[in-house]
Amino acid sequence: MTSAATTSILPRRGGFFGALSDAFWRRPKLLLFLMLTPPLLWLGIIYIGSLLALLLQSFFSVDEFSGLINYEFTLATYAELLRPANFDIILRTVIMAAAVTLFSAAIGFPIAYYAARYAKGKWKAIFYLGIMLPLWSSYLVKIYAWKLILAKEGILTWIFAKLHLLWLLDGILALPVIGGNSLSISYIGTFLVFVYIWLPYMILPTQAALERVPGNLLEASSDLGATPRQTFRTVLLPLALPGIIAGSIFTFSLTLGDYIIPQIIGSSRLFIGQAVYSQQGTAGNVPLAAAFSVVPIVIMAIYLWIAKRQGAFDAL
Repeated sequence: MTSAATTSILPRRGGFFGALSDAFWRRPKLLLFLMLTPPLLWLGIIYIGSLLALLLQSFFSVDEFSGLINYEFTLATYAELLRPANFDIILRTVIMAAAVTLFSAAIGFPIAYYAARYAKGKWKAIFYLGIMLPLWSSYLVKIYAWKLILAKEGILTWIFAKLHLLWLLDGILALPVIGGNSLSISYIGTFLVFVYIWLPYMILPTQAALERVPGNLLEASSDLGATPRQTFRTVLLPLALPGIIAGSIFTFSLTLGDYIIPQIIGSSRLFIGQAVYSQQGTAGNVPLAAAFSVVPIVIMAIYLWIAKRQGAFDAL
């Protein structure tokens, strides 16, 4: 009786596509399976499969005499990561990623707060346009533009000269480790470009989290006698923290794996991305390149686990 009623309400359609449509209507799980199979195959074979192949390569080693890969299970390649030269690369990259993340949060929070609490109407549209506009231009164009800005003959040096502050710039460049002959070949320059490139990824999640903070909570805190500093520390910051952590996922992970910015702007000391590129390409040491690649994966897995416990994914 139910079948007859269904047929009377929705009569069968003729032709191949009509029969196919009827079959999908009667079996919605079949349609869902067919729709999800291609992306899941892509994710499983191309993405996860390549990661597993990378992990497998890291357990091989290179014969020092012949230079050929020895396909025997060993942890010797991971032991090489603990050598001073390789460990310095890892430490240098993690410190840079952490510094970029902290500085981006310090700069991005006031901008996000203004956009969330005060920008209305067209000003909010202008805010989004100003934040998103740099993302629409070419990644390489922005980096090379910064190389010209930071160069010894660049506009930044010219501004310091016009302000009679070349002594200050020379003092900054004379700092050990982070200094150099010019900003374009120093860690300071690398740091500035990293912050510029990834700053929008910090501002947007922070702004989204701040918009969800009820204004009456801030008013109540003030009515109860809290100073602005106490309100910020006990009310605003804890509620905005998931958004900040969500933004830090982007800034930290993108800095951790980037190799183009340090290649163009910075000193000759390598970062993890450059080490992977050089070991896989120039040196031909694929197992060591794979071991270097596993390092940011492990770091980000731990970081994402901590971020999930802090509710950061709610602000993504």
